[in-house]
Amino acid sequence: MSDNQKNIKFDPNKPLQVGGQAVIEGVMMRGPKKIATAVRRSNGDVLVRKREYKSLGEKYKFFKLPILRGAAGLVEMMFIGIETLNFSAEIAMHDLDEKERNNGGTVKKKKSASNLRLSLTVIFALLMGVAIFFITPLFITTKLFDVEQDAFWFNIIAGGIRLSILLLYLLGISLMKDVKRLFEYHGGEHKAVMSFESSKEITLESAKYSSRFHPRCGTSFILIVALASMLLFSVIDSFLILWLGKLTLPIRLMTHLPLVPLVGGVSYEFIRWSSKKTDTFIGRILVAPGLWMQRITTKEPNQEQLEVALIALRAALDLDEVKPVKYIQNVSELIAK
Repeated sequence: MSDNQKNIKFDPNKPLQVGGQAVIEGVMMRGPKKIATAVRRSNGDVLVRKREYKSLGEKYKFFKLPILRGAAGLVEMMFIGIETLNFSAEIAMHDLDEKERNNGGTVKKKKSASNLRLSLTVIFALLMGVAIFFITPLFITTKLFDVEQDAFWFNIIAGGIRLSILLLYLLGISLMKDVKRLFEYHGGEHKAVMSFESSKEITLESAKYSSRFHPRCGTSFILIVALASMLLFSVIDSFLILWLGKLTLPIRLMTHLPLVPLVGGVSYEFIRWSSKKTDTFIGRILVAPGLWMQRITTKEPNQEQLEVALIALRAALDLDEVKPVKYIQNVSELIAK
């Protein structure tokens, strides 16, 4: 273990100290103070972009409060995630353009996404997610089942539909070749993080024997959100029925949708708590459904994919690199070279 790694150890009392996501032909990792994205180019080179990172909770103590920290972190990671995906997509497009030029073709000059476009993309993604996973189940349950005034069964059925949509979506996209590669990088990201959190050296040898299933994965978070929404909205609907006498679809939309961030915040607190209990019998039961779903969203990475995940993690932790890499801040630097 290198000297600088000895000073960086995982603290189980600070969940999400490290985390990340798969991107196109690469992995993004977030450390306590930095975000690093490593992407493998078509020629085998690994590009790394690293920048300072300060969470909303560190900037504003208000967002360190329970539940609020989860809601804020969810929105924050959506911005980071989409911006990082855009970066990896630009590298992939640059390589395709370079191949086209080498074959005698011509390519059109493209512009990087602006902050406004990034914000609009995040907003659109949020709206689509809410429409598909929150509005659609409410609409189907209202129209097809005669349980509108039964708070418990309405939300159980709506939740079941929500989970069915999620599973069908994940199973469907997992059949796509490009998504399968993304899921392999996702598995690599998990194995790298698990190696770090097990106090092992962050090396290829240690990471390849680590599990690709992680209790704090975003897949597990989405599942917990779906389950938490059943319970939370059942309680809320019960009070509304007592107060208003009956509930309609418009009323449910007006009361459920503004509380989606609250559901996310509660789900975050559950993930945070359960991740500390994975060595207990109850803890293993609680995290089991999320780990099962990761059999769909993670695949075993090959050696090159795992190397990229490790490079991203070491860069995010400011550790010495395990192999030569090229650091860039934007794709235009590749064109300049």
